[in-house]
Amino acid sequence: MSGEKINIANALNRALDEMMGADPSVFLLGEDVADEQGGGVFKVSKGLSAKYGKSRVRSTPISEQAIIGAAVGSAIVGMRPVAEIMLMNFVTVAMDQIVNHAAKLRFMSGGQTNVPLVIRTTTGAGVGFGGQHSDMLEAWFAHVAGLKIVTPSNPADAQGLLAAAIEDNDPVIFIENIVSYGITGEAPPRGHRVPLGKARTARPGKDITIVTYGRPVADALAVAEKLSAQGVEIEVIDLRTIAPFDEEAVLTSVARTGRAVVVHEAIKAYGCGAEVSSRIHEELFGQLKAPVKRIGSKYAPVPFSRPLEQAFLYNQAEIEAACRATIV
Repeated sequence: MSGEKINIANALNRALDEMMGADPSVFLLGEDVADEQGGGVFKVSKGLSAKYGKSRVRSTPISEQAIIGAAVGSAIVGMRPVAEIMLMNFVTVAMDQIVNHAAKLRFMSGGQTNVPLVIRTTTGAGVGFGGQHSDMLEAWFAHVAGLKIVTPSNPADAQGLLAAAIEDNDPVIFIENIVSYGITGEAPPRGHRVPLGKARTARPGKDITIVTYGRPVADALAVAEKLSAQGVEIEVIDLRTIAPFDEEAVLTSVARTGRAVVVHEAIKAYGCGAEVSSRIHEELFGQLKAPVKRIGSKYAPVPFSRPLEQAFLYNQAEIEAACRATIV
């Protein structure tokens, strides 16, 4: 680490810059991604079209089907496209290209056709964007064989995960969180990689394991810090890759602590936390000291009203209550 501080948006820009500089087959496409249009609505691609030209940083029409269709086509002929879908709700327009083409072409060609495609997309509740701009939809894609689902919680992981995703020969859904872009941390060196499918222990502990990813990692760490002052040591596992998740890391931690709480921003019902919880119960049933608890947001569209939006979202108090319930 260099000692330089960057935020997640900076880290993503650094990863894109590094990969484009190293490999001419890497190119970006999406709405407003070029500098003439502002370098992306969240400025993640700022400066890249000036450096690499508009042929490699292509601002597109407002057509998610066209963006993903072009990205899939270019990937199967040897390019490494990074396609930006401005907000995650808009992936619904391109589900056929993602689910029936990107995810399945390798299988339907007997392994002869790879689709080295990264789809970057942003989402997250809490900023008043309303129900059609704020959904966490990772569970949809985690259910599709052939896709890898990734989300960072800090700048170093953002840089390392995105670089690794671009190098991967299979399609990756890379989820960024609107409210997390400003999270700061120490800048990693060029060449930094975070292997896909490998979790990290964000905080060690012996009493309870919190399994989470993305934005809730910071909330889990805050709860762990609070309960540590009361003698309860919580281990926080940041999955980083949602699918395939690092089952070994999760089970090793929970086997040691005997208690688990799974947290995600997405709606609790039918979420990825249910899969993680089920695997823990199936593999460690006889070793658990309490049933696994799940925390997620409410089963409703994301409200526009700020008070209702806050009521919809999971919160630290719910995480703390779930942790306490496992040790009663």
